[in-house]
Amino acid sequence: MKIVIFGTGGVGGYYGALLARQGHSVTFVARGAHLQAIRQRGLQIKSVHGDFLIFPAQATDSPAEIGAAEVILFCAKAYDTESGARALAPIISPQTTVISLQNGVDAAERLGAILGAEHLLGGVTWISSAIESPGVIRQVSAFRRIALGEFSGQVTPRLQAIFSALRETGVSVEIAPDIQKMVWTKFTFIAAAASFGALTGLPLGGYRQVPQTRALIVQLMREVEAVGRSLGVALEADVVEKALGFLDAAEPGIKASLQVDVEAGKPFELEALVGVIGRKGREAGLPTPLADALYGLLLPLLPA
Repeated sequence: MKIVIFGTGGVGGYYGALLARQGHSVTFVARGAHLQAIRQRGLQIKSVHGDFLIFPAQATDSPAEIGAAEVILFCAKAYDTESGARALAPIISPQTTVISLQNGVDAAERLGAILGAEHLLGGVTWISSAIESPGVIRQVSAFRRIALGEFSGQVTPRLQAIFSALRETGVSVEIAPDIQKMVWTKFTFIAAAASFGALTGLPLGGYRQVPQTRALIVQLMREVEAVGRSLGVALEADVVEKALGFLDAAEPGIKASLQVDVEAGKPFELEALVGVIGRKGREAGLPTPLADALYGLLLPLLPA
């Protein structure tokens, strides 16, 4: 399978390396020192599930030179979605499938507007992984899970083929009959972990059991749940309880990627992980006072 990884960070780099190790033709789209290191030394994976090296690794900063792709894993930061989609347009053929594994709830909608909704397959992942240094990805979570699904709910040949390719890597992968529900279920958790991690400066274990903070976490999760339901997403009745359970079960030292970016002084996915709650809430006529407050508190942290 000819696969392109757009955004060779913690998520794309890790899953792309696993697919390359299985013999797929994988091209990594990266830039700067990370790209040069991958070209010179390969892509090194340091993982709780085992270390390995992809060398030589196919890597470029110019998607147009790759040629038509069968599968594109779109793993760029949310603020690069539109520019990334435009860069990928030359390698989209009628048979190309694009899967966003980005954070947030509107990535497929934004990609589809540029590349064509017919190319989009829904995806969501649970993993803690990041670039440790140029050419090196460190993956630290016991969980490494992907859910895939057609937005129509059908089980198509392309869905089955991609599911099989990912399953062979050893990650936990499933076909979701309602992929939008899966996207919003994860978002219920990640919006809270990103917001409170960034504002406290602590890993999950440092704030999740503080009663007053936990009450705010629940309030934010309820706001996300209400907005999702207003958009017709069939969330489970206990979606908040399950999100809290996932929060509690995660390794105490984990930090959300938005928090890691804030601490590094980098641009971060504020609009996709926090701002979107208020925007979609206003479209539905729903108040989201805590999400709006968190957005206002985090906004000054964005690099100028």
